[in-house]
Amino acid sequence: MNTSRKNVLALAAVLSVTLLLARAASPPAPGEAAPNFTLRTLDDKPVELKQLTAKRPVVLVVLRGWPGYQCPLCTRQVNDFVSHASELDASGAQVLMVYPGPAADLKAHAQEFLQHKNWPKNFLFVVDPDYSFTKSYGLRWEAKNETAYPSTLIVDKENKVRFVHISKQHGDRVGSAAALKALGEAKR
Repeated sequence: MNTSRKNVLALAAVLSVTLLLARAASPPAPGEAAPNFTLRTLDDKPVELKQLTAKRPVVLVVLRGWPGYQCPLCTRQVNDFVSHASELDASGAQVLMVYPGPAADLKAHAQEFLQHKNWPKNFLFVVDPDYSFTKSYGLRWEAKNETAYPSTLIVDKENKVRFVHISKQHGDRVGSAAALKALGEAKR
């Protein structure tokens, strides 16, 4: 094989890998399959998206996690979802909240975040140490003192994304009312 052909093949391989990585780093869009992931609860139990969606739709809420402090907007959003837990459960959905951050002390920070929140038994709370999930879903907020773009996705029982809302700022969060509305629309 001549040198120029080897160079073209090498360049094609590099471009293919680059395109795959760029695609993997994009958030899933409505209608696309939700990339599977497994994260762990605070008591170290694995939670796999595909296993959850096999049973019921999932409201996936990505919090800012631990950007060096407890985010008051995350607290407000979580409190809203918690106060409407019975309606969310009645909708047939599983609520899964992801708390990203640096691995060091992430569980301790997450436990502190959950204090005094009367966490519903039908909600799941998982941590994303070192942003493995956040990066794979294209939600890593690569700015100083940031972790993840606050995001809400709804994934149906066929593992298809039915709703996506990604906030590129601290506010503009999806509340329980909007999630319930999107769940109702997804059933149609």
